[in-house]
Amino acid sequence: MQFAECVMRRYAAKKFDGRTLPEGKVHELLKLVRFAPSALNLQPWKIKVITDKKLKEELRAASFDQEQVTTCSHLLVFCADSDYDSLIVRLGKLMRDNKVPEETVSMVTSMATGFVAGMSKEQRAAWSQAQTYLALGNALNGAKALGFDSCPMGGFDPAAYSKILKLPSNIAPVMLCPIGFAADKPGPKIRHPLSEIVF
Repeated sequence: MQFAECVMRRYAAKKFDGRTLPEGKVHELLKLVRFAPSALNLQPWKIKVITDKKLKEELRAASFDQEQVTTCSHLLVFCADSDYDSLIVRLGKLMRDNKVPEETVSMVTSMATGFVAGMSKEQRAAWSQAQTYLALGNALNGAKALGFDSCPMGGFDPAAYSKILKLPSNIAPVMLCPIGFAADKPGPKIRHPLSEIVF
């Protein structure tokens, strides 16, 4: 499927049919998410993949009782990582492991260190959240490209999710992405004209 077709056919499925996606397809999707862009290539996100029915029932209560959470095959919880000290060290190691010249490694990690040095804890969290949305975009269009459906969901209680999933303090859930085979039908794709969004 061409990218333009994926974009035009993708929609937010409100109900899934409960069938389980092949693990190979889920793995393919996660590989596409892995290659999402991020500022300075810091990749400040984590994805919790949930298939356990009992856990999904518990999370549905923290998701305003939205049935996508329990009818989907896999629930992807996109989390922002705000521990930039660790992220920068990890990036440096990744670059060295891939034989990037040391001067380039030093330049990039120094730039990243300087960039986050002046940020408050809240600003770091907000920056990581913005980057995580880029990864989510790959998941949404990637799912359609691989032949199944998805739904971006911001309607949930992040604090409750953190507690239920026992997430560390630097890992904050920011968006949900249930995936599976849709049991509903898309409506018309309604968007503002280009003249209203491009200036």
